[in-house]
Amino acid sequence: MRLKSFSKINLTLRVLKKLKSGLHNIETNSTLIDLYDEINIKKNKKDMVIFSGKFKNKLNSKKNSVIDTLYLLRKFKIINNFYKITIKKNIPVYAGLGGGTSNSLSIARYFLKDNFDEKLLNSFEKKIGSDFRLFLNNNSFQKNLRKVFKIKNSIRSYVLLVYPNINCKTKNIYKKVRNFSPKSSVNYLKRINRKKYIEIIKKDRNDLQHIVEKKYLKISSLLKFIGKLEGCIFSRMTGSGSVCYGVFNSKQTAKFAMANLKRKYLKYWCVITKTI
Repeated sequence: MRLKSFSKINLTLRVLKKLKSGLHNIETNSTLIDLYDEINIKKNKKDMVIFSGKFKNKLNSKKNSVIDTLYLLRKFKIINNFYKITIKKNIPVYAGLGGGTSNSLSIARYFLKDNFDEKLLNSFEKKIGSDFRLFLNNNSFQKNLRKVFKIKNSIRSYVLLVYPNINCKTKNIYKKVRNFSPKSSVNYLKRINRKKYIEIIKKDRNDLQHIVEKKYLKISSLLKFIGKLEGCIFSRMTGSGSVCYGVFNSKQTAKFAMANLKRKYLKYWCVITKTI
């Protein structure tokens, strides 16, 4: 069985406050994009996870979200057998694209046939990550740490992703948060037409971006460069970084922008994707 495990980008991200648990309460708009890892699942004599692909070397085959997912599925008596799971990593890791969480959701969804209940979701959030629910929908609005809503709003655009070869571990970035934002005054649960939605998103922000820009000056330079490319509607960093992106109306303008970017940033990984 071959599964597509899609990545996401955060269109907005506000850090609302720090909870007693040590976690941060956030508000975010996110969308899935058509950059995906490829997962193959086969029965085996024991659990085995094998990573391949460009970004395999940054992962531990003995300690990862897939091992944790199999543990939870077995704990809740959803599976009895053992499995060999092979994953071709096309999604950069420690990059803000949620690849590890998406892998977990894709595997869990395969065995559960989308029959998630609240107890299961809470267990996966606790074990895998608070972004777990974001991968249930193509477009999501996370009102706070525990409330994620499926929304119809979408930027419906081409997205130029750029990975500047920097590993940003989420915990390390959140440790540097000192200031908090109010909740957005926009009712994102209400249907908003594409043009207006893009303008609203463009005026919003990612609270973690300035932290990463301060730590890595080349992120700041990269974002400014992307934002000035012809046809770019806006540029932003996704999640806790380090992937930066530019949003474009057409594939042709995105391709032209990527060609210009590659001339300046020869060693950066980049790809054109599209929202799902």
